[in-house]
Amino acid sequence: MIIRKANKEDILQVVELTKEWEKENITYGFVADTYEELLDYTCFVAVKEEKVIGFIFGKIYNSKNMGSIMPEGTPYFEVEEVYVKAGYRSLGLGSKLFLHLEEYLKSQAVYRIVLLTATKDYEKALHFYVNKFNMNVWSIRLFKNLDDKKEE
Repeated sequence: MIIRKANKEDILQVVELTKEWEKENITYGFVADTYEELLDYTCFVAVKEEKVIGFIFGKIYNSKNMGSIMPEGTPYFEVEEVYVKAGYRSLGLGSKLFLHLEEYLKSQAVYRIVLLTATKDYEKALHFYVNKFNMNVWSIRLFKNLDDKKEE
């Protein structure tokens, strides 16, 4: 298994993985990405036998109105999506993708990462990002449905 910057053929496979992700219904409001959308992002993929089995992508921005966590104008990377194909989870692939991203960002003189997650398994996400990667919680947004319908 290797981690590499995604090429155009990899992006086609990432699109297919986002369709699988959408069907899994493990993230609130997740909608599969299109090829055109993904071309605007920096994307790294985990590849096994020429098949993409995981990815991480996002963009570099300059901070604005984020003074509680970084000075105005600081470059940071916003992680948009991280996904590992079912059957390959809990094997360290997400960690390898994240570490690869960190090394790339350091080489680009970008030393801040920000992400938002809408996973339904928030405890696992907190363990991954806070305990494994020493990220700090900046804000928490919760919701509650008060009608009689059950949450999916």
